[in-house]
Amino acid sequence: MKKRLLAAALAATMVAASVTGCAQSGDSKGTGDAASGDTVKIGGLAPLTGNVSVYGIATNNGIKLAVDEINKAGGVLGKKIEYVPYDEKGDAIEAVNAYNKLVQDDKVVALIGDVTSKPTIAVAQKAVKDGLPMITATGTAADITKAGENVFRACFIDPYQGELMAAYAARKLNAKTAAIIYDNGDDYSTGVANAFEAAAKSEGITITNKEAYQSGAMDFKTQLTKIKASNPDVVMIPVYYSDVALIAVQAKDIGLKAKLLGADGWDGVLEKIDKSNQDAVKGCYFCSQYSAESTDPKLQEFLKKYKETYKTDPNMFAVLGYDAMGMMAAAINKAGSTDSDKIVSALKALEYKGLTGNTTFDENRNPVREAVITTISDGKYKFVENFKK
Repeated sequence: MKKRLLAAALAATMVAASVTGCAQSGDSKGTGDAASGDTVKIGGLAPLTGNVSVYGIATNNGIKLAVDEINKAGGVLGKKIEYVPYDEKGDAIEAVNAYNKLVQDDKVVALIGDVTSKPTIAVAQKAVKDGLPMITATGTAADITKAGENVFRACFIDPYQGELMAAYAARKLNAKTAAIIYDNGDDYSTGVANAFEAAAKSEGITITNKEAYQSGAMDFKTQLTKIKASNPDVVMIPVYYSDVALIAVQAKDIGLKAKLLGADGWDGVLEKIDKSNQDAVKGCYFCSQYSAESTDPKLQEFLKKYKETYKTDPNMFAVLGYDAMGMMAAAINKAGSTDSDKIVSALKALEYKGLTGNTTFDENRNPVREAVITTISDGKYKFVENFKK
């Protein structure tokens, strides 16, 4: 991932322009019109520019590699997949506009997207109205799949991550006290924070502080100083990598000694934080969806191919993007049709062996599999163990 910024710049020049129109989607179910030609059209939504583009670019790159492999192997239903991605800039309104274009103009039969939770929630509402089969690779807010029976996800949900990290803190790190600092304007951050708090209490951990900040904040020393005064064993920081970099360095600057914990939004922090400050996240623990140290040959081949193609190392988002497209393609083949209802039924019954492990979907269409605990040492991500709460 050392060259990710270069990869981001290159990838951003190749994607379709973002959509700003306001076409309204209809209420009719998908009929498979997009498969009537030589291809099967599958839409994509991701932030390919903007503050969280590191996630969107990686996810989109993973999806494109999956499409290439699937097409080389014969495609779906004997036709090649035509992947149609749009840049929504990390904005819910942009995402809905792009979704409308995918449905109205491009006439896709399924959707892989969105990437972060707020745009995904907005798009899910529209997809349910249209009955369009949808898999978010990385949208973690619990409310996403609650939107309707046709909405699935490849990643763990926010509550699961919070609960898992609370269990890890208690059972593996022997934490007795914990503090939380979170972004109260972000669904992802709030969801993980609340789940961690409840689960930590159930595990016998005392919550010393729960400090909120507003989205876009740059100075966290007031919250961190309060936390330091309480001297907790661990501090849970369920935010995205850009905020983690700022919070961790400021925690180091004020002498906060507690172990730092996080969820999958931490992936990418080493590329955001200056090398001179990387010791600020040394010895932290966060949950992730896979480990690059796995001996699985399919995963190792993907890691190699991704680096050769994009000149940068893949991250969790790339892996999940790949798996999300793989799941959708497998479901379309299993359904034997591009009919929306048949694809949804196939997804519900799917048993998929992917880069993140063996995945099935529960009754809420969330994935069932183990999580990976990752730490940071010597400026590198390190696999710790597979863990299940």
